[in-house]
Amino acid sequence: MYAQQTTNPYLPSVLRTFAISLAIAFAGTMAGVLVPPAMFLPLMILEIGMLVFAFIIRRKKAMSYSFLFAFTFISGITTYPIVSHYLATIGPNPVLLALATTTTVFTGLAIYASTTKRDLSFLGGMLMAALLALIAISIFSLFWPLSSTGMLAFSFIGVLVFSGYVLYDFNRMKHYGVSAEEVPLMALNLYLDFINLFINILRIFGILGSRD
Repeated sequence: MYAQQTTNPYLPSVLRTFAISLAIAFAGTMAGVLVPPAMFLPLMILEIGMLVFAFIIRRKKAMSYSFLFAFTFISGITTYPIVSHYLATIGPNPVLLALATTTTVFTGLAIYASTTKRDLSFLGGMLMAALLALIAISIFSLFWPLSSTGMLAFSFIGVLVFSGYVLYDFNRMKHYGVSAEEVPLMALNLYLDFINLFINILRIFGILGSRD
């Protein structure tokens, strides 16, 4: 089944806001050097709370740009310990390669989803179920840590899920459009797709690199 294509004058605004969000997150990661270790857990809880709040209110009122940029800055800070860990264990080159791989995969999927005539909205339910399973496994692993092989499999599944979300989000914008009020929310979706794709790819590189 093919969806009716719609003109999407706000797509450039979404992409611009997404790029700004990434830049703000990068600044947050750099600022993470200055954050006391005891603050990372409270910031992670705040980040999760903001994310839950954003998706609860999304049907009732528009998300503000200030909320989006505050969230991405905090997200950048909480990403610092992950990046710092892999910088120390596998070195800067694999981390940069993970970032380059993420950018390449994200861009390729975005181009495909924005040019195909197929309506990929059918992916939504499957992706949500897979995401909930990943969250459940993440919570489970806090109490019973996964083996390196289990974590590797978990990360590969994460790459597939968030690659699917890149396809889903770009394809949805192409076929169903974006209103001016939805720009910050769609930019948030793309940011979450990118950062989670990056973390999973980085984790794969880290596990494989530690086995060398």
